[in-house]
Amino acid sequence: MRARASHLRALLSRVLAPGLAPPPGRAMPQITGPGASRFGAAFLGRARFSSADASTAAQGGSKPPAAAAAATTTGGDGGGDGHSGKSEQADAGKSVRGGVSYGLLSQSPVSWLSFLLLLVTGGGIIVYYDKEKKRHIEEMKNRTSAVKPGQSVGTAAIGGPFKLLNHDGKPVTEKDFLGKWTLLYFGFTHCPDICPDELQKMAAAIDKIKGKAKLDIVPVFITVDPERDTVEQVRDYVKEFHPDLVGLTGTTDEIRKVARAYRVYYMKTEEEGSDYLVDHSIVMYLMNPKMEFVKFYGKNYDTDSLADGIIKEIKEHK
Repeated sequence: MRARASHLRALLSRVLAPGLAPPPGRAMPQITGPGASRFGAAFLGRARFSSADASTAAQGGSKPPAAAAAATTTGGDGGGDGHSGKSEQADAGKSVRGGVSYGLLSQSPVSWLSFLLLLVTGGGIIVYYDKEKKRHIEEMKNRTSAVKPGQSVGTAAIGGPFKLLNHDGKPVTEKDFLGKWTLLYFGFTHCPDICPDELQKMAAAIDKIKGKAKLDIVPVFITVDPERDTVEQVRDYVKEFHPDLVGLTGTTDEIRKVARAYRVYYMKTEEEGSDYLVDHSIVMYLMNPKMEFVKFYGKNYDTDSLADGIIKEIKEHK
């Protein structure tokens, strides 16, 4: 019996050596008696889990409650079978893993909070952008409605002083047209079709305006071909369209300046000696009695729409 007790004591010493070695100077008590074998097995079971606890504590860890419960159960059974011990250890392992999973899940509210903040921020940006877009559209509508129908933007950019010769050879400036409504057209006498059509439309609209609204409009023709359109050439040309039509010409520099002031484009094309055409803007400019720009009319206007449009503008500016 003593031999078995010594053997058991040696085993306990090996188990307890890493973490729970007996204090120095104190011998391990001998376990003898009929219940030594049963008591030794139970104590061995306790010693295994105690050693594990000590190792975990030394490493800064903490033992899950499930593992401690498993150790107590094993020790209290007085040395159950090996299968039961393995099952308890497996359950303890599951509990530990479950504890780790619970620790990770416990952090999920932080992630959900971040996601919620992201949604709120994104939604706020979208709402702000939508409001700004609607406000911008509303401002554009207000600006558009503030401009009268038919009124041109950039009035001060069109028109200006000029000095030319009329079809009688007399010097003429923009001041000679003050106090009168004036309709200007830029063209050239050698134009094959467009200029004659536009001047005929202008003459017919002038007569219609006078008969319908009792308004006198001064029609003016300014050449963009000063090299060929002399005073005599212009005089013969304007007489073909209307008795009140005023023809103006000048030097190359003078024509360039007046065309630039009224934003008129012109350029020679298909030049063969003295025979050439001039590409130019096809526009009529309505000027008020102060010789300020009011509105322009393109080729798309016919005689009726041109006359009605001019009457409307004059009535709105009175």
